[in-house]
Amino acid sequence: MVLVAVFGAALLIAVLLSGLAARTVLSTSLLFLVGGALVSDGFLGLIHVTPDSGIVGVTADLALFAVLFTDGMHVSLPALRRNWRNPARALSLGMPLALVGMAVIAHYLVGLDWTTSFLVGAVLAPTDPVFASAIVGRKEVPAKLRQLLNVESGINDGLALPVVLLLIAAAGPTAGSAESSPGKIALELGLGLAFGVVLPLFVNYLARFRLLGPEPKLQPLLPLAIGVILYGLCHLTHANPYLAAFSAGAVLTAVSPEAKSAFEPLGEALAELAKFAALLVFGALLTPQLFGDLSLGGYAAVFLAIVLIRPASLLLSLVGTRFTRREKLVAAWFGPKGFASVVYGLLVLQAGIPQGEEAYTLIAVCIAASIVAHSSTDVPIARMFHVDDLAGIPGGDDDDTGSDSGAGRREAAPGDGPEGGRVAGPRTAPAPDPAEAGPGRTTGD
Repeated sequence: MVLVAVFGAALLIAVLLSGLAARTVLSTSLLFLVGGALVSDGFLGLIHVTPDSGIVGVTADLALFAVLFTDGMHVSLPALRRNWRNPARALSLGMPLALVGMAVIAHYLVGLDWTTSFLVGAVLAPTDPVFASAIVGRKEVPAKLRQLLNVESGINDGLALPVVLLLIAAAGPTAGSAESSPGKIALELGLGLAFGVVLPLFVNYLARFRLLGPEPKLQPLLPLAIGVILYGLCHLTHANPYLAAFSAGAVLTAVSPEAKSAFEPLGEALAELAKFAALLVFGALLTPQLFGDLSLGGYAAVFLAIVLIRPASLLLSLVGTRFTRREKLVAAWFGPKGFASVVYGLLVLQAGIPQGEEAYTLIAVCIAASIVAHSSTDVPIARMFHVDDLAGIPGGDDDDTGSDSGAGRREAAPGDGPEGGRVAGPRTAPAPDPAEAGPGRTTGD
């Protein structure tokens, strides 16, 4: 109950500071991290949370499921087909380069074995513009830049997940057994994808019967029911819930846009609450002891991961594109380690692999440093693109993006929702563009 009260207090403070946060380097996401750290054993000692506590795994699992489910609903497949080249470069070249680069520095600077080093690289490869909302949520920023960051961040979580699971299996004490074999992992991923596709199709089929259609007041609960059933079904059958969540959201949007529109305000609010709860719990794990356990080589690896590995890998992937130099530099800088990395890092720690604790320490410190660095620089950099009234620019005409939100991240306009360290509240944009697929979402062109 102390944790519940702390969460409520942090949420209240986030709402009260939301206007200021939209215009300055203040980050409400950082507020939840700091709040969790302050009440943990490392400081005030009001709550006692360890990485193997049940609340840690459950909160992170629910939050990532909710985030991916709502993310999937913002995938626009027709628009993605029209604007795929730049994101494809970032995903097919930039992401593998970042993974390998991180693995090299983790091996040589931290002393991890090669398998665990590549596991760290896979966990930290996904990006999340949740901490760069002033960049990806403003129409004044060049369209192709917003689209690149949005689509890349929306898809790379799912691309990293199978690699993370396979490397955990390879690095773990039971590597090669039936319980952790690549075949079993592939089966879990396949089941998750199948459930995510079949369940929304089946529910949409039922909803089209004349006697079974939902009334408008209850229509937002239809996608929620799909999500709840899917979450329980995946855990009962050991299917992968994250792939199921993202694919279910995408399929539901494709077959029933009206259901997506009705659910969006509720879904976004629930995903925000779940995400902030997970950040609070994650913050409670950021004790002084954790930071003390990281070696000097580890801190050097964290610094290089943020200022060298991501920027260099993306810049290489953008060679030959029509981005200006400034656009390339901005895209290269905003590769924050996001929410998926938090959950994948906990998976590494709870897997019991030989060097899991060392790997988790490096991952946790890198995520914390990334949150601070990226959520405090998005507003100053946004002003380079003449985004002056960061708290309330009305929407205007904009083009389509590969996804309504860039296939999946928390990039509401500052002034919409509390994500990305910005304003608290559901993501409802002021004067949404008619071309945008849902309220509170900014298209990436």
